[in-house]
Amino acid sequence: MKILVRPAAEADLPALLALYGELNPDDAPLPGASADAVWAAISSQQGRTILVADVDGTVAGTADCVVLPNLTRGGRAILFVENVVVAASFQRRGVGRHLMESAVRLGGSAGCYKVQLLAADDEFVHTFYAACGFQARAEGFRRYIPQGSLR
Repeated sequence: MKILVRPAAEADLPALLALYGELNPDDAPLPGASADAVWAAISSQQGRTILVADVDGTVAGTADCVVLPNLTRGGRAILFVENVVVAASFQRRGVGRHLMESAVRLGGSAGCYKVQLLAADDEFVHTFYAACGFQARAEGFRRYIPQGSLR
């Protein structure tokens, strides 16, 4: 099995939406026109790369990476990673590890001083990230914004 990690292309959008459905099964599917508009916004965003793990022509996993310019650490940026998911049928086969190694390389090539992500409160997920060389170094906080709230 050959795993090729590459930047996502517009043609990968249906596969990405399917993966995100596995990641968040309670979410309603994004309508096609909305997905196209979001993809257009993502594609034009400087410093944003959605990586996909391609296994023999099948998109088996993804990681959304954003380089955030930074005024500390000598002006070195931070790479944030979000929406990491590997299709259930490809888990425990090295796909996730290849994605995370590629994310770290992406951060290195962008001059980042660290790669940062938040992980679900799940022991398997924490073990996976630790095996990829990540350390639990901070406690994360989040506050969800209700849909339809004032902007």
